[in-house]
Amino acid sequence: MANEWTKVELYGQNNDGDPRRYTVASGVAISKGTLLIIGAERTAAAHATSAGGYIAGVAAMDKSATDLSTSISAWTNGVFEATASGTLTAGHPFKTSTVANQVEVAANTIIGSAVGGYALETASTGEVVNVRLQL
Repeated sequence: MANEWTKVELYGQNNDGDPRRYTVASGVAISKGTLLIIGAERTAAAHATSAGGYIAGVAAMDKSATDLSTSISAWTNGVFEATASGTLTAGHPFKTSTVANQVEVAANTIIGSAVGGYALETASTGEVVNVRLQL
């Protein structure tokens, strides 16, 4: 998978990244480290090409297309390495970009889980940067 997120530090009461369970489609493969987007009724799907989607978290496990499972755990709290799409500046909030698994700077008017957290480093397009995921 391209642009996968890599955990650096997990936070939360048990330092486990405060995982949440989401319903996912049975016949779909999702790789660990995939940025997940919230759908209707607590469902999640892999981020593809929609900028500003509401972030569910980062897949904490691999899900096979043939395992018949319909749920996945997502980390929601920690520091991760993510790929920048455009310029990210340390301290600025990020949102999903139009490139799968990449993030870009978010405007101050964006609210809720459309803002996944903030950048811990400054980066330009294609660079890997530490981001603070905080959902």
